[in-house]
Amino acid sequence: MNKSKQKEEEQGEGGEEEKGGGKGEEEEEEEEEEEEEEEEEEEEEEEEEEEEEEEEEEEEEEEEEEEEEEEEEEEEEEEEEEEEEEEEEEEEEEEEEEEEEEEEEEEEEEEEEEEEEEEEEEEEEEEEEEEEEEEEEEEEEEEEEEEEEEEEEEEEEEEEEEEEEEEEEEEEEEEEEEEEEERKRKRKKKRRKKKKRRRRRMRKRRKRKKQ
Repeated sequence: MNKSKQKEEEQGEGGEEEKGGGKGEEEEEEEEEEEEEEEEEEEEEEEEEEEEEEEEEEEEEEEEEEEEEEEEEEEEEEEEEEEEEEEEEEEEEEEEEEEEEEEEEEEEEEEEEEEEEEEEEEEEEEEEEEEEEEEEEEEEEEEEEEEEEEEEEEEEEEEEEEEEEEEEEEEEEEEEEEEEEERKRKRKKKRRKKKKRRRRRMRKRRKRKKQ
């Protein structure tokens, strides 16, 4: 633009010289114009090249941005996958813990049931033992009663015999008195024996009760 202004000034100042100068000056002016045009074309080409370079740079920047966005998306996806995996692992761990707790509860219940069964068995055994002891005691009592009855029968028989003897020996009073004394002694002995037996029985019973 400065060069074209200079040309106009030169043309304005030296108008008379150009008219008188002839064709030589016109050729010079044409050459100068051509040079100016070439320079302008070169400048335009340079500007176009710069614009192209700027466009390429912009495209490269856009591509880089796109790549960065893709990388970010990939990273986000990876993070999401990792989070999902972690959640799955946590869920699995929770399930395992729940299963373990259920197993422990079942084991505790089984142990309680076993303990209850053992207690019931022990109680049954104790009851059986008590019943057996009672039966034994009853048997012993029955035996003792039988023995007492036998002794009483023997005593009755002896008394009957004594009475018969007394009746037969009424005539001999002296002998009878002696015999009676002897009999009394025998009775005393028997009574003492009975008492002793009863005491022994009572002692046995007490011992059994204590046991």
